[in-house]
Amino acid sequence: MDVRSLSPKLSVSPQLMPQDVQRAAQAGFKSIICNRPDGEESDQPSAADIRSAAEASGLSFAHVPAIAGALTDADARAMGAALRRLPGPVLAYCRSGSRAEKLATMAGAIGEQGASSDYEILIVGGGSAGIATAASILKRRHNVRLAIIEPSDVHYYQPGWTMVGAGVFDPGFTRRDETRLIPHGAQWIKASVGQFMPEQKQVQLSDGRRVGYAVLIVCPGIKLDWEAIPGLADALGRNGVTSNYRFDLAPYTNRLVKAFKGGRALFTQPVMPIKCAGAPQKAMYLSCHRWEKSGTLAHTDVQFHTAGAVLFGVPAYVPALMDYVDRYDIHLNFGSKLLEIDGGAQTAIFEQAAGDNVKRVAERFDMIHVVPPQVAPDFIRSSPLAAASGFVEVDEVTLRHKRYHDVFSLGDACSASNAKTAAAARKQAPVVAVNALAALGGKEPVASYDGYGSCPLTVEAGKIVLAEFGYGGKLMPSFPNWLIDGTRPSRLSWLLKDTILPPVYWHGMLKGREWMVKPQSIHSDGRR
Repeated sequence: MDVRSLSPKLSVSPQLMPQDVQRAAQAGFKSIICNRPDGEESDQPSAADIRSAAEASGLSFAHVPAIAGALTDADARAMGAALRRLPGPVLAYCRSGSRAEKLATMAGAIGEQGASSDYEILIVGGGSAGIATAASILKRRHNVRLAIIEPSDVHYYQPGWTMVGAGVFDPGFTRRDETRLIPHGAQWIKASVGQFMPEQKQVQLSDGRRVGYAVLIVCPGIKLDWEAIPGLADALGRNGVTSNYRFDLAPYTNRLVKAFKGGRALFTQPVMPIKCAGAPQKAMYLSCHRWEKSGTLAHTDVQFHTAGAVLFGVPAYVPALMDYVDRYDIHLNFGSKLLEIDGGAQTAIFEQAAGDNVKRVAERFDMIHVVPPQVAPDFIRSSPLAAASGFVEVDEVTLRHKRYHDVFSLGDACSASNAKTAAAARKQAPVVAVNALAALGGKEPVASYDGYGSCPLTVEAGKIVLAEFGYGGKLMPSFPNWLIDGTRPSRLSWLLKDTILPPVYWHGMLKGREWMVKPQSIHSDGRR
């Protein structure tokens, strides 16, 4: 369904089919209005068909037929009466949605620009952080007026793309329709954000509509800046150039690694911050393990080019990783930043720094796995909400904005110094849920976030170094050391990544089930 929200009470869509009605009910709608006369088109379901489907799904229904291009005051009065009578939120439809919107405007149900101003909680971003936070809020207060702004029809389990690139997961395993994941009771505004207007407590959408809020939660993710490396965007998906950071390219990684018969394989990592700082290495280790098993590794020059100065930012995990660097005979290049790609010539240009000495180096490759530079989304960087880094400026403990106390942020878009991982968002979501509800009641934040993040480093098929840490690199293991020693490769950690975490994501995190991530309280003296 292509649903557009006009107000907290009303959304519109093109022609609904009977099978769409149950999805509308799952999305939280309580009523449906049909604004088409029967028989406009030969394949158009009748109003009676939609009424039957609505009643079967527990929805109210009204038929307010109006002729496109010839709307009358009587049509508008009938529309207004239906909107007053029916329980909301209401989904009205016609051939394209425009007639329903115009009728609602004529009836005075929305302003000329489709503005709304009475959501209690507005969430920007329908990814893992946004859906999890909405679900946690609605678990605590089911009747809160809450909307999620998200333009995409598709939701991805991005931590699974490493496994797709390794041939372990099927790509379809990581993809679901967004409409299936919007929590019951939340309104989905299928649109992009144009700008934030925190002084007016409004968000302006890219189509000019404004949406108001009492509390705003910002979690639209991070921008993968493919264009920042000249030649990269055009080279991806051919000539051995790939990346597990895109759904459509992770299968290409799998095909490349499987068909590789030896040569030069480069793996890159840009400057921080990036989504999952261990992902560039995960692709490398899993590829090397496959080549080791096939006998190809002995004929392969594997190079890791990282713009950073260390292999991994938390020293406790480095010895185990270095064991695999030595085992796979990987050549480490620190301070090596990818500048450009010539896909046709299979050549990558790096800027390499050694003290004050900076030089450009051309490296030929047979395969290269590229991780793009990553920055805050444009509409965040240019907004009043941004810190100097471009990300949403928050207090690291409460995740509340430092200047606008009715604004919170979490996930990859916020300025907190934690690792940007799905595990971090899973821990942050209940904290923001509790604190947003407190702010809605005019209270100070009551829950704290400790910086927890997790990075399951897949060092070979069947073994993982389970890195779990918080602010300042403090180790924060979830399991006793006798069960899983996170600083050493473990088969049980692989089971966690391969079998346990995907259902925890789909059926736990995104459903508001806070397994092992119950929010901590802030003590009166400021301690966590």
